[in-house]
Amino acid sequence: MPPKNGKRFCLAKRGYTTNFNIENDCIVCAENMLRLYPEEFTIDEVHRFQEMSDLDNESILYAISSSQHQLKGVLVNAYGVYSETATTELIEKLSENR
Repeated sequence: MPPKNGKRFCLAKRGYTTNFNIENDCIVCAENMLRLYPEEFTIDEVHRFQEMSDLDNESILYAISSSQHQLKGVLVNAYGVYSETATTELIEKLSENR
């Protein structure tokens, strides 16, 4: 698998420049605190990464777009027991694309 930062760079070149974070029932744009709820965004790509030195350390990079808000960005989340807390609806939206 390609390194996570290399994949982020490739996505940034394609316009995925916003950084998102999970916050319970939505994802939040870190730059302007815009909240996107599951029905307001699309997951365009999903990439999994695993640290070679720690096989339990796995993360997922989501390429996300929102035509409603005219933005594209990325969300990086741990996988499994280390994943961030989110509502069932948000987890289902993210899980559909794993």
